[in-house]
Formats: sequence, C-alpha cells, structure tokens
Amino acid sequence: VQLQASGGGLVQPGGSLRLSCAASGTIFSINAMGWYRQAPGKQRELVASISGDGNLNYAESVKDRFTISRDSARNTVYLQMNMLMPEDTAVYYCLADIATADRISLKYWGQGTQVTVSS
Repeated sequence: VQLQASGGGLVQPGGSLRLSCAASGTIFSINAMGWYRQAPGKQRELVASISGDGNLNYAESVKDRFTISRDSARNTVYLQMNMLMPEDTAVYYCLADIATADRISLKYWGQGTQVTVSS
C-alpha cells in the first residue's frame, strides 16, 4: 500500500491550495483518512480527519478555512485550504487507516508535501 500526496506549493497569504492524497495497492477497505502537518521545530499535528462514515474533525486553527473531503471510489482524500496564512507553512502529510486483503488494518503515511505561505 502506498499513499501519494500532491498539491503543495508556494502561495501568497490569503490564497488557496488543494492537496490530494491517493492510496494504491491491495486495499480491502479504508476507514479514517486525514491530514497532519509539521512546521520546522514543531511537532506533527492533526489538521483534519474524515472517518469512514464521513464524520469530520478539524484543528481549531483551520476551522472555517480548510475543508477535508474524500472520494471513496478513488481511494483519495482532499484538503481544500483557503485564506492561507504564513502560520500554515509546513510539510503536510496524509494518513490513512487501511485494511488489506488479510483484513488487518494499519495506518499508512504519505510522503509529505510542502506548503509555503509567503509574500
């Protein structure tokens, strides 16, 4: 199983970016999916998550600015980021709870994509 994240880049304050993370491999089912971020010198933190039945969870700092969604048919999770601020600058990682053919669920991380918010 692999998670491939994309969509990061450099954006000005107030701008928008959309991150994508696609899971591939021998997948039986995907439960929760989410996005974390890690800024230089800081611990990795949860940004947003979406459960298998669609329940959403956001960090307080991104509520009303970021939206997480998923396309179950494509095994893909998205993070729409609006009104970006310099403090959103970080490497963003996707995480998915995936059951493979043996029905054992494990958590898989994507490789990270850099988001830089700067004028």
